[in-house]
Amino acid sequence: MAEKICVYDTTLRDGSQGEGISLSVEDKLKIAARLDRLGVDYIEGGWPWANPKDMEFFLRAREIIWRHARLTAFGRTRKPGEQAREDANLLAIKRSGVKVATIFGKSWDLHVTAALETTLAENLAMISDSVAFLVEAGLEVIFDAEHFFDGFKANPDYALATLKAAAAAGASWVVLCDTNGGCLPDEVAAAVARVSQEIPVPLGIHTHNDGELAVANSLAAVNAGCRQVQGTINGFGERCGNANLCSVLPNLELKMGYQCLPTGQLAHLTEVSRYVSEIANVVPPGNQPFVGYSAFAHKGGIHVSAVLKAAHTYEHIRPQLVGNERRILMSDQAGASNLRCKVEEMGLELSQERERAVITGIKEMERQGYQFEGADASLELFLRKTTGEYRQQFEVEYVKTLVEKRPGQEATSEAIVKLRVGDQVVYTAAEGNGPVNAMDNALRKALEEVFPAIGRMRLTDYKVRVLDEKDATSARVRVLIESRDGNDSWNTVGVSTNIIEASWAALLDSMEYALLKQAQEISKRAAATP
Repeated sequence: MAEKICVYDTTLRDGSQGEGISLSVEDKLKIAARLDRLGVDYIEGGWPWANPKDMEFFLRAREIIWRHARLTAFGRTRKPGEQAREDANLLAIKRSGVKVATIFGKSWDLHVTAALETTLAENLAMISDSVAFLVEAGLEVIFDAEHFFDGFKANPDYALATLKAAAAAGASWVVLCDTNGGCLPDEVAAAVARVSQEIPVPLGIHTHNDGELAVANSLAAVNAGCRQVQGTINGFGERCGNANLCSVLPNLELKMGYQCLPTGQLAHLTEVSRYVSEIANVVPPGNQPFVGYSAFAHKGGIHVSAVLKAAHTYEHIRPQLVGNERRILMSDQAGASNLRCKVEEMGLELSQERERAVITGIKEMERQGYQFEGADASLELFLRKTTGEYRQQFEVEYVKTLVEKRPGQEATSEAIVKLRVGDQVVYTAAEGNGPVNAMDNALRKALEEVFPAIGRMRLTDYKVRVLDEKDATSARVRVLIESRDGNDSWNTVGVSTNIIEASWAALLDSMEYALLKQAQEISKRAAATP
């Protein structure tokens, strides 16, 4: 049986210290519930003394039945010269109602003398008293040795003494922290090996990513003897972030043979990664290993040809193991293999002659500025129209936009749209906070009269890129639009020297694709009906 590595998630505390990350109590409860279902061992909910919002989280969390994870409250050691039983920070941890407390203490002598402005002996007493106080209160205590690796380099005997003080006072875990994130894997491994010979309690690792080595350092620490790994989903955290559990966990399980999550739960990792990004209102990087949208995306024709014959030629793991999926991209670097894969996905057929013509057409469109690798919906519409497998559900007779700006007033925008749906003519107008928004509102308003399902979809992202910067205001622009209908999201593209025309093309594709999806769903339901 594989050896167990305890997973300690600090997304809700350390992760929320990342720039641009702000989680409400509701957000934190939702994320905690999802992490519990994933099967992490510890969820660090926050610092109840330092943040009233975190105390509210813990109080509300008491009403929830946690199936797997143990909620953990964070705090520091007592202040110099004070009593642990009178320390407001430690008392707040008790009031939070948790059964596990994580407290950090200084293990670098520089911080003791310069930051805390106290003696080395008093710092050891602070660690011992604080851990003992919480242990006597019936809590499991995890001691985070802040700046341990820097402290170990500067004064190894004292850094080890801080760990021994925590262990002697009853700490269940001693966690070695690369708080500045500047260590190298061999340094981490050597220090962990030394500590494991002298400290009688299990060891954990907590790394930051300032040297782009947080994941590597975490793996090196496990190899050297650590049995708890701390990190955050998607690597959220202060400065350059924390160790990314979305990379640490699959490496530990799939590459190193450890068990981190309950059997089968690793397959939900991509879903959790995207869920946390959505709650945090952060766009996840597409090239994030394992769980990124592009992690198993293949673009080069030679790569695609090989992958379709033997996946492991260009994939280090099966994407399904982490809940991701393979994507074949169409672009100016695509070959016949890319196209065949896409055509098969859509259930279409292409003759060899038509295949060559389609590839040539796609490459020419990308030369003009189109980008289909980020606009799968526009690509599918293009292929279906090219093969004759697309039925036009409406025809635009014209669209007109008006922008009015008066002195001292905000600009107003209006769009007028005239459509033909079969024998019916639909003519409508709508306002918006800009010409694109006005066109979106007008087109949606016109289509909803005939196609009520359009009411479920929304434009969720809008990007403009100038393609020929040297041409200034006459430059060609590419507009990418993301739309969502509650179940799925899709991307469409438009290109023109006129930003309104480019936006209209992308917007029109988005609406057409929504109707295509609806027609496909109706067809599937009809086929499934006896």
